[in-house]
Amino acid sequence: MKAFVLRSYGPPEALELTDLDRPVPGDDEVLVRVRATSVQPYDWHLMRGEPYLARLMGGGLGLRKPKIDILGADVAGQVEAVGRDVTEFRPGDEVFAMSKQGGFAEYVCIKEGELAPKPKNLSFEQAAAVPLAANTALLGLRDQGRVQPGHRVLVNGASGGVGTFAVQLAKAFGAHVTGVCGPRNTDLVRSIGADEVVDYTKEDFTRNGRRYDLMLDIAGSRPGSACRRALTPRGTYVAVGGPGGRWLQPMGHIISALAVSPFVSQRMFLTNVVRCTENKQNLMTLTELVEDGRVTPVVDRRYRFEEIPAAVRYAEEGHAAGKVVVAL
Repeated sequence: MKAFVLRSYGPPEALELTDLDRPVPGDDEVLVRVRATSVQPYDWHLMRGEPYLARLMGGGLGLRKPKIDILGADVAGQVEAVGRDVTEFRPGDEVFAMSKQGGFAEYVCIKEGELAPKPKNLSFEQAAAVPLAANTALLGLRDQGRVQPGHRVLVNGASGGVGTFAVQLAKAFGAHVTGVCGPRNTDLVRSIGADEVVDYTKEDFTRNGRRYDLMLDIAGSRPGSACRRALTPRGTYVAVGGPGGRWLQPMGHIISALAVSPFVSQRMFLTNVVRCTENKQNLMTLTELVEDGRVTPVVDRRYRFEEIPAAVRYAEEGHAAGKVVVAL
């Protein structure tokens, strides 16, 4: 099979198109023929090994070289073969998953417990836009944020991959949603359900006097102290990300925002979808919302498999409205 292999940290050119043996599924694994994947910050942070501080904290980053050699956390495709203990899937089934790795290849083995049937009303490319981004938005809103009907929710970074799902999910949960984005994406954010849209080039959402029950901070564009000013006294702040950096960011922004949690009345959280153990159940929840028409993936650009380095380069610029997907 063909795969883009990461042998050392570096720019998109470090992804080397290579011929590898097709993987063989273990007893509890499913071999998936990848039909589509997506590109997101998770991938290019792993590709560059940044921030450097994260290399000391385990996870997917090795100290000197990558622990994960085939990137691509999102997978949508068809079952090619199953291990002897697999009972839920059979060859030909259309599936999708957040596999943490392996999507930048023609085939990947995924444990049965991490795989879910693909939403019937989505193409493979659309389905590949869902797993990591939509799971992140769901965890931030439902689990950490405890969103309720009537809550006033602000999504900072509403036009990106996570943000476009967050706006739609918050509306599906009955919230009044304000999306923060740049001027070229205000119409998009309004079209996916935002009740109000703030153009951050014209207005500072932390100084306009409005207060929110829940803030999902994806962009990390304002200090935590300023964000707390925009919350109700018992409001909830959920950090998702922030501007990248070589040494510390976005970890520094997130740590500083959460450090005051024991000393304030507001609730402060970090969403970490990579460590979540219920991603399959969450994908099933998202599938219901997608098939009901309440959530639709927003796709900014589509690339071919051989163009994965170009797709990563574009995603790394941080200007995508919605998701960047790759068709195999």
